[in-house]
Amino acid sequence: MANIKDVAERAGVSVATVSRVLNGHSPVAETRERVLAAVQELGYRPNSVARALRTARTGALGLIISDLTNPFFTELADAVEDAARSLGYSLVIGNAGERPAQQDDYIRTLLDRRIDGLLVSSAGTGSAMLREVVASGTPLVLLDRAVPGIDAPCVRADGRAALTELAAHLAALGRRRPAIIVAPAGTPTGDERLALFRTALAGYGLTLPDERVGATPDLQHTGGRQVMSAFLDLAEPPDAVLATDNLMALGAMDELRARGLRVPDDVALVVYDDVPWFAHTDPPLTAIAQPTRELGRAAVHALLARIERRPVESVLLPARLVARRSCGEAPTP
Repeated sequence: MANIKDVAERAGVSVATVSRVLNGHSPVAETRERVLAAVQELGYRPNSVARALRTARTGALGLIISDLTNPFFTELADAVEDAARSLGYSLVIGNAGERPAQQDDYIRTLLDRRIDGLLVSSAGTGSAMLREVVASGTPLVLLDRAVPGIDAPCVRADGRAALTELAAHLAALGRRRPAIIVAPAGTPTGDERLALFRTALAGYGLTLPDERVGATPDLQHTGGRQVMSAFLDLAEPPDAVLATDNLMALGAMDELRARGLRVPDDVALVVYDDVPWFAHTDPPLTAIAQPTRELGRAAVHALLARIERRPVESVLLPARLVARRSCGEAPTP
């Protein structure tokens, strides 16, 4: 990635001259044109946030959400905004739509808005722009999704205890052939949930063979339906399915209904990420609930600590199992 020294060398001027041109103070048109041509050729972009942090704060925080159409992330964004406003900060939100390139565009926009710090729930496995944020010294906190190679604290939920409780729950209900619908292979969150669920099941004598692990091409309804269809075509279809995202769970449910199958009579269905209306589906969906409001508050407090240059550690908050009736549980009185 080009820096100001690269621009100076390309234009044949000093770093100070480049700085004056970029700040609108170059008196010589020819010099200005050479510098701006070098800037364009090299793709150099001055870091306005770094300059702002050396002078004054703007009172604005940035938030990149991986997909605002996902109800979990919508609630998470709302929680972050509530926490930011309660502390006197405004919030500028960008929706990555699970596309790293779109995420990078929003990061550039937010940096140019001279925000005081940035929260990112990353699309995919990260991006070059995230590395630029870290290198620039812009305060950064990751939210919900850790990103390999990015040196920044991460605030997220820990599903280990909830998945262990789910394994025990399924075993107690006599479910012997569990399956899992996960995010695209290589996604850190999906890989972690798969590994934790597989370990938890083993503790109760249950296996999770590769044919009952389905990675979706996306994190959408269509991906969940596609994987459930493949499960149902197996010689021995699963009798319980964990969908590790709420939109994928809805797709899985649609495929079951399209085939004339019922939840939980034919297949138990569990969803990772609870939303309020899961209690009102037919049947009400058993879910692993993440502490969304607490995650939003913790992320904002962690980012403010970074802005104030105080030490910040990553935060893990426990998820919990919410048992309803989609695994064959007895109705509550």
